[in-house]
Amino acid sequence: MKAAQAVDAAVKQGRAALVGYLPVGYPDLDTSIEAMIALASNGCDVLEIGVPYSDPVMDGPVIAAAADLALRQGTRLDDTFTAAAAVHAAAPDTALLVMTYWNPVAHTGVAQFATRLLEAGVSGLITPDLIPDEASEWLAVSEELGLERVFLVAPSSSDERLGTTARASTGFTYAASTMGVTGERTTVGRGAADLVARTRAAGADRVCVGLGVSTPEQAADIASFADGVIVGSALVGALSGADGGQGGPVAAGELAARLAEGVRATR
Repeated sequence: MKAAQAVDAAVKQGRAALVGYLPVGYPDLDTSIEAMIALASNGCDVLEIGVPYSDPVMDGPVIAAAADLALRQGTRLDDTFTAAAAVHAAAPDTALLVMTYWNPVAHTGVAQFATRLLEAGVSGLITPDLIPDEASEWLAVSEELGLERVFLVAPSSSDERLGTTARASTGFTYAASTMGVTGERTTVGRGAADLVARTRAAGADRVCVGLGVSTPEQAADIASFADGVIVGSALVGALSGADGGQGGPVAAGELAARLAEGVRATR
């Protein structure tokens, strides 16, 4: 299953897609795999499989702390492909994307990394620190192998940058808004909706929004104007026990189910 197909299928049903993120190896490899499968079983249309990185400059404190623990416990890049293959085997109808900073890809070799993605059942990459202008090798390899590309836009992106990013993104365009803090939002301001509208006007076929969503009501707000709702920190918090103290894959799956209800109730 491709991410583009999953988002399109959700939109055809009259709703937005739910996109869930978890890092590999947190709190350990087996539990992270179990939690990802739980998300797939509880309404996530697309899973973002996060590669723990030693300098996560674009991540918030919850995800950064999870990545740090995963690395300190010995999680390595190979575990990403192990986890992806296990999740793909258990949930073949869920689209899988690997989210990673560019350095691990460049260090491995773009073609080799891409081949391993295919072998693990992953449909493509989300590359938060790579812009299309500097992605010539990835553009060529992904085109050759049929892998999806997901690039990011932000409220500060110029119209020209939005157009470049929209044209280069084949899975969906990731609209990263800086509005609000996870767990403290009750409504969604116009900024995120305006960014989605601008990105669509620039040529994007699909726009999914990452906004610090933690409740079904917030998911429903974003689903009213975006093609997909991306949730990361709240799911990591549930897995760690920060969500009501329960913790574990069951808690992450239960939160995903509530978010899925919010997304599905919107349209």
